[in-house]
Amino acid sequence: MKTLNGQSLKQLLISGSNNLYNHYPEVDALNVFPVPDGDTGMNMNLTLTSGSKEISNRSDESAYEIAKAFSRGLLMGARGNSGVITSQIFRGFSKGLDGLEEVDAQAFSNAFQKGVEVAYKAVVNPVEGTILTVIRESSQYLHDNVKDNLTIEKCLDLMLKEARESLKRTPELLPVLKEAGVIDSGGAGLIRILEGMRIAAGGDFVERSQATATESVAADNDDDESYLLEFKLKLNPEKKQFNEVRFANVLGTNGTDLVVNVNDDIVKVHIRAINPGDIINYAQRYGEFLNFKLVNVRAGESLPEEEEEPVGEKVDYAMVGVSAGQGIESFFKEIGISVVVKGGQTMNPSSEDFVSAIKKANAHNVFIFPNNSNIVMAASQACDMVEDADTNVYVIPSKTIPQGISAAIMFNPEADPEENFRCMKAALKNVKSGEVTFAIRDTEFNGVKVKKDDFIGIFEKDIVVDNPDKIEVLMTLLEKMIDDDTSIITILVGQDIDEEMMNNVANMVAEKYSDLDLDIRQGNQPVYSFLIGVE
Repeated sequence: MKTLNGQSLKQLLISGSNNLYNHYPEVDALNVFPVPDGDTGMNMNLTLTSGSKEISNRSDESAYEIAKAFSRGLLMGARGNSGVITSQIFRGFSKGLDGLEEVDAQAFSNAFQKGVEVAYKAVVNPVEGTILTVIRESSQYLHDNVKDNLTIEKCLDLMLKEARESLKRTPELLPVLKEAGVIDSGGAGLIRILEGMRIAAGGDFVERSQATATESVAADNDDDESYLLEFKLKLNPEKKQFNEVRFANVLGTNGTDLVVNVNDDIVKVHIRAINPGDIINYAQRYGEFLNFKLVNVRAGESLPEEEEEPVGEKVDYAMVGVSAGQGIESFFKEIGISVVVKGGQTMNPSSEDFVSAIKKANAHNVFIFPNNSNIVMAASQACDMVEDADTNVYVIPSKTIPQGISAAIMFNPEADPEENFRCMKAALKNVKSGEVTFAIRDTEFNGVKVKKDDFIGIFEKDIVVDNPDKIEVLMTLLEKMIDDDTSIITILVGQDIDEEMMNNVANMVAEKYSDLDLDIRQGNQPVYSFLIGVE
């Protein structure tokens, strides 16, 4: 294939997306931290799926129009740092094809060079040994070896050759990868995309594997998601072990407008999908349905009333925060955060989720608290996507829930936006954050030996303690976090902590640190038994 038009480029992009989907669990497994939320592969997959849906029914013959539409879908669906960077790569790729009906080898190479440029500019502090390195070195290798008579297949062969070598080198560039004994997960995901593109360039096509998916993005659908499915499921411990993160991620790749609420052993789900039967069959692996509702939108049945657009005059200020638990959400409401975006470490919201939240806030000035280092980029990208010129959006780069709480408390309705922004950003430095979760594999991190299924204490970005007892981990973690300057301890307890255990923890901490103020409350967050803030 010497050139690509819009339809052949469409095949390459969707094939690449499908190939990533078929391998995203492998990419997830490469995450450095041995915690149950390795989500690089899932974030990239959800990002690419959004782009694929944007172009799946388009008939444009222009390569640029397809690339532009794909980029738009990626930008809206971008989740996590890996997803945002991937969206920026293809945003630059699209810009590199500006005005082109067909793409030859030189234009293909130039487009990826532009993708590298845009992706690097989008990252405040680019780190080598990541997806950025892999795309830069593979694109440069193609640029150095491209010739006018080269086929698109050969172009992708050259990129893949260097991308694989570049990926092997990532542990030498990023010590944390070398210590964990893994290659960069984002770079591995990028290679899966390029592999799928290469297969399509050669005349074949990657379909979504039925072993991984229940729906093919590339299917020739007459409409968007055409069924609304709502159900309530009672979990059965004798069936498949339920993991909220994996459950929500699988559903999220097979529909839109997903809402999952878990309360004890009851799971409530709202989703729009093309193949609701597959979702019903999947959900039934975990328990029994208490009720469900299925609306055939294509047949003309009306959806339940959706949340109305904001009405009335805009307020001066509003705050938006990311929360992963009902208790945390209630806490946010107490301190003035009016719009909550559901998600967090285990389920990163997309840029589109933030755009919707900004609209819902209906304010002249909106402050966003991402509360996770892997969400800051998606929130920042959303700022550029807001079309309302009368709305100013400020991202307070909170990387943890305790940081977000401390910063939001500093909001002063009498101050101007810039002063509030400065004060809230400054408050982030006054908080030390810790968390207790369980390990999903044996490893060693900074000299700490971690055993699978043990509980681990994480102080900022370091694992500092491993122990089979979560309470022992909490107390050891507190010892490492608290110093002579500490005056306040905040502890948010997770879904796995009952009231009796919470009271016991409160008594232990209060007794040991009687001279400090202690605020302990139910956060209801998944995966993390304790979230700790020390000020």
